[in-house]
Amino acid sequence: MRSMKILRLNTTKHNHNSDTKLTGTSRIVPCPTCEQPTKWSSGNRFRPFCSERCKLIDFGSWANEEHRIVGTEAQDEASSDEPLE
Repeated sequence: MRSMKILRLNTTKHNHNSDTKLTGTSRIVPCPTCEQPTKWSSGNRFRPFCSERCKLIDFGSWANEEHRIVGTEAQDEASSDEPLE
């Protein structure tokens, strides 16, 4: 499993009603598919991915069962050896 390095990028926003500057931080994370630095913000509609292409590549990997979540398989009630009541 890859470790994700999180960087912080300082951003400055100007309040047009006054000379006050509002400062905030945005996280920069690597895209899970191509590892390109990607801004983690509501403005990135593909987050945590850098693009729609990387998002679809990841979706395809899940659909092809290349990625799995570790756990025990659920037993289907219809295939159980116990008789149904």
